[in-house]
Formats: sequence, structure tokens, C-alpha cells
Amino acid sequence: TRPNFQKCKMSFDRVPKFTLGKPRYDQSTYKGRLRHFLDIVDPRTLFISQKQIDASVKLLDDFQAGRLPSNVTNTQLWNAQKIKQAIIHPDTGEKIPMPFRMSGYVPFGSISVIGLLKLNPSTASVAFWQFINQSHNAGVNYANRNASKPTTMKQFLLGYVGAVSTAVSVGVMLHKFVQVSSMMSPGSVQLAKKVLPYPAVALANVFNVILMRYGELNTGIEVVDSTGNVVGTSHIAAKTAIRNTIVTRIVLPAPILLLPPLIMTLVEKSTVWKNFPRLRLPIHATVCTASFAIALPLAISLFPQMGKLATKRLEPNVKLGTREEYVYYNRGI
Repeated sequence: TRPNFQKCKMSFDRVPKFTLGKPRYDQSTYKGRLRHFLDIVDPRTLFISQKQIDASVKLLDDFQAGRLPSNVTNTQLWNAQKIKQAIIHPDTGEKIPMPFRMSGYVPFGSISVIGLLKLNPSTASVAFWQFINQSHNAGVNYANRNASKPTTMKQFLLGYVGAVSTAVSVGVMLHKFVQVSSMMSPGSVQLAKKVLPYPAVALANVFNVILMRYGELNTGIEVVDSTGNVVGTSHIAAKTAIRNTIVTRIVLPAPILLLPPLIMTLVEKSTVWKNFPRLRLPIHATVCTASFAIALPLAISLFPQMGKLATKRLEPNVKLGTREEYVYYNRGI
């Protein structure tokens, strides 16, 4: 008799059984969340064609409708879901613009990070790179928000102007403070200039998240039960989602803006740095980009994308919508 190759193929398909809309990895552990978000930030998904996106969505739709071909493996289904989650917003069903996807955060955001870490920047340089950095952050925060409730263009513009202007102001003020400080030694001034971008960006990130996602605080966000049915709209869930996102945005720039200055302090003492000045910019850019690539998944994995909230903590009118002990919500990223 002929061997059953399909059966053999499935037996070697050593991945979990596919579950539509559920993460492949355990989200109750940091390791599981990290593996999940490594898929989300995978820059290779930036090169996925529209044809591949459509094929992935169709495969998942076929699975849901129960008309999946018998030769489709769990691996194929998980890969299809990875593509969809990396590119398509879970609430709107629309493609997220490439620069504002989490997979595009490092490739498109590294330029501004390198600019923020320029040695001996002028005030104009600080203002310019803070503007570029926070403009990109604003786009990322908005594109990856909880969009269960609509946001008007007026709300978006007000949030953007407030977020970026606040970020630039904070960055410039801290830069000026170091410049005029007469109580610091020259060595301390140079060190402060190197690490100063972190508190400036961290504080600016807090305002950026709040202002770009203020609509969620104003209207609340939808919470669902374990089967995905909408229970109601909760302001408490919105506050929790934004608070958790703020924590990730404070942690995110720490490795990006603190490690490169410390590494570069050592590199600047090397013979390569002194004898090959043309390599200074590539070395600096590589260190900054590598730090960004490492920090991003580590930071956003602090909390699961789908948050979990005890029903007893919800508003009284929302509690009436379910008998389950917990409800769930899209935290955004």
C-alpha cells in the first residue's frame, strides 16, 4: 500500500493546534508574550504582498466557515494569522500604514533615534529630532490604538499637535537646563547630554499616548466576554489599557537611549574610532538600531495585547451585560 504522506506531514507538524483569534503562545507568561510580539514586530512582514495578505485572510475565513482543505497544516494557519495580526488592525479590519505598524517601528523610527543621540546637538537639532520622533510615535500610537469607538479628525489633530508640541518643549527645556548649568563639571555635562534624551523622550511618550488616545478615555472602549460577544463600553477598561501602554512607552526608550551612549563611550576610546573617522556614523547607527530592535519586543511584551479585567471592577451598567468572572479588551500596542 502507498504511504499516507499527508498523515506523516501532520505528525511532524509540531506546533499547537490552531485556534482562530487566539495567540499561538501562552499570554499569561512573559516568555509567551515575547514570542507573540516577536511575530508582530517581525520586519519581514513589511514585504508581504497584497496577494499574500488576501490569501491569508481567505484561509482564516475558510477555517471559520468550516470549508478548509484537508491538506492545510496548523503551521500554515498560524502563519496566516501572524500576517493578519501584523498588518491589519483588529478593530477596524483595515491595513495599518507601513511606517506605523509595529513591524515598521524600528526600520522607520531608527532615523529619529540616531538623530536624538547625535553628539553635542544644538537646540535646533534637539527640537527637530524630537519633532520627527514624536510625530512618528503619534502615528504609531494612533494606528495601534483601541478603535472600537470612532475618533474624529478633529480629535486626531488636537492630539497630534498637543503630543508633538509637548515633546519638543520638554526636550528643548531639558537641553537648555544642561547648557546653562554651572554646577556641573565638564565631564558631567557631557554625560548628561548623552543620557538626557531618555527622560525627555520618556516624558514626551507619556503625553503622546494620553493625547493621541484621549478619545478612548472620553468615550470608553468595548469589552467582550470569553466568546467575543460585546458586553458593553467601559471607561475603566480604557484607563487600564492606556495606563499599561504608558508603562511600555516609558520602558521602551530606556535601552534605546541609555545603552548607545554608554557603548559609544567605550567605542570612542578604541583605535578604530580614532583611525577610521568614516566608520563613526555607521557604527553609531548600528548600535542605535540594534538597541531599538532589542528594546521594542521586550517593552511591549510587559502586558498582553488582549487585556483581562475582573467583571466586578467594571461600571455597574457594564456588569449587567455578562455573568462571566472576567471580560477582555484590546489594549492596543
